[in-house]
Amino acid sequence: MNKPVSEVKVLVVDDQPVIVEELCEFLESEGYRCVPAHSTGQGIDCFKADETIGLILCDLHMPERDGIELVRTLKQLAGPQRMFEAIMLTGRADKQDVIRALREGFADYYQKPMDLEELLEGVRRQEAALLERRRNFRELGSLNQRLQELAESIDDLYQDLEKARGQGAHRRAGDSEEGEPELPAAFEKLSPRQLEVARLVSKGKTNYQIACELGITENTVKLYVSQVLRLTHMHNRTQLALALTPRSSPVHQRFTTH
Repeated sequence: MNKPVSEVKVLVVDDQPVIVEELCEFLESEGYRCVPAHSTGQGIDCFKADETIGLILCDLHMPERDGIELVRTLKQLAGPQRMFEAIMLTGRADKQDVIRALREGFADYYQKPMDLEELLEGVRRQEAALLERRRNFRELGSLNQRLQELAESIDDLYQDLEKARGQGAHRRAGDSEEGEPELPAAFEKLSPRQLEVARLVSKGKTNYQIACELGITENTVKLYVSQVLRLTHMHNRTQLALALTPRSSPVHQRFTTH
């Protein structure tokens, strides 16, 4: 009976063709699709060309670049989105080389000549670990997307509630009594939090100061400022500050005199 084929491809890299052929033949008989490579350069090319490669079996000591340099390069090529697990094969189990390889990101290592059954168990463990990492990454991405949508919905809800209760007009009248300018029409579409950030910007506060005052992160403040500029069709913080500053204010006069 045919064994189920794994969704994860295995890249086998060794400068000895006999070893590559033996490993590929064995793993393919166990349900893995293999991509053979006889040098680090060829391994890099194969990895770039096939995004289904998720497991790397590579020799440590190879001409030109060794297995550690290979994995380091693959990590740079993969970036944060593409995940893989690497297993090192070595004929010389030097302790320092093994430590260096594990620090670089190898998940496991086996000394040549390998026990193929033992190696198969290791490959299956790393396959399971890789699939778990991918599943967690997808779930985290989905959660972040839902949180963003929820934040936008809450923002819209606050804005609708404010309009329904007529709080916008009441607040503008109150602000005028306290010496603040009547709210320009362009600002009516802002949510309460967006307007709060805009007012703090108009008072000359930095993103860091606004973040401390509102109890949010500086990156969130940057996002709010960007939203306010986009929604009010203003080009920069100075224009935003002038729009919310009384014409009689020394700040307004200082910017408009020049």
